[in-house]
Amino acid sequence: MATCRAQGVASILAIGTANPPNCFYQADYPDFYFGITQSEHMTQLKEKFKRICEKTTIIKRYMYLNEDIIRENPSIATSNAPSLDSRQEILVPEVPKLGKEAAVKAIKEWGKPISRITHLIFCTSSGIIMPGADFRLTQLLGLNPSVKRFMLYQSGCFAGAASLRLAKDIAENNVGSRILIVCSENMVTSFHAPSETHLDILVGSAIFSDGAAAVIVGADPVLDSEHPLFELVSASQTIIPDSEDGIIGEVREIGMKYYLSKGLSEIIARKIQQCMVENFTPLGINDWNSLFYIVHPGGPAVLRVVEENLGLSKGKLKASWHVLQEYGNMWSAGVLFVLDEIRKKSMKEGKPTTGEGLNLGALFGFGPGVTVETVVLRSVAIDSPFSSIA
Repeated sequence: MATCRAQGVASILAIGTANPPNCFYQADYPDFYFGITQSEHMTQLKEKFKRICEKTTIIKRYMYLNEDIIRENPSIATSNAPSLDSRQEILVPEVPKLGKEAAVKAIKEWGKPISRITHLIFCTSSGIIMPGADFRLTQLLGLNPSVKRFMLYQSGCFAGAASLRLAKDIAENNVGSRILIVCSENMVTSFHAPSETHLDILVGSAIFSDGAAAVIVGADPVLDSEHPLFELVSASQTIIPDSEDGIIGEVREIGMKYYLSKGLSEIIARKIQQCMVENFTPLGINDWNSLFYIVHPGGPAVLRVVEENLGLSKGKLKASWHVLQEYGNMWSAGVLFVLDEIRKKSMKEGKPTTGEGLNLGALFGFGPGVTVETVVLRSVAIDSPFSSIA
């Protein structure tokens, strides 16, 4: 009886990213934010927000929202105003639209006919509708009607890593499959006027941003026409005990209300060492500095706690810091931007995909639960240029 399993492990074959055109520099954002929400009278809160923005280390972010859109939809920028309908009218078309931009780049780099895509995984925490964003993207791209779709709604920042775990299972258990992953986030879902009683809004408003990323995953690549970047050696998920209040998002009439624990970094610190041990000790590795790292750029406190608790040398999380500074926290798409940043730098330097000459690495996603996704990657040497890289 013929087996349906692939012979090798799943690999990332291509990556694409996209952002909306509106770029906001962090130094200017407090004036825009308090002005557009008519909150200039809250002078002390504005000063507090400025300090938060400075501490994020973010230089700029990209968002679909701009002054014209907010003026056309004033309820979005009005504190506690029912605004879910207005938000949904924006999110339903824009989330798959931005996802398409990233997907087209990944497919172009992959270099194969779009008809070869057998599975689609779509991740977003921005808006909900049936049929979902996965269905709409299928139409926008012209995928086969028989493409097998998986829709991951409301998983937050760990969804990008979770999608890699799911894609690995699919690729290795379905010979010849090629999985398109698309993560697309739009902060229209969580934009709120500043509040003196709900200070979490200030933190989110200082770090959240829009972005989409796409990757193509497959096992047993055809090496004369496909160019694997990273092998997905293993993937795991774990919930940190007693952490369910660490990150909370609730969809309400006013949009998504969210709560971010001040102790989130300490929660992650409780588990990060154990995740490393469980995933790398079986591979005979206990020197954490012998690995490369792709860590979700959730914020400076999260990146610092990973560096400190793993005893990482300076520069190990350089790619994550770069994405945080240049794009902010794009939720599920963020970790895939880091993946792309690492390989782009490596291509310019003519090195393997890590840029450090290291073979194995750890990819981390953190999100509501608090959930930790850990993916073990193996770097594959770059042997061919890619048309989508500038």
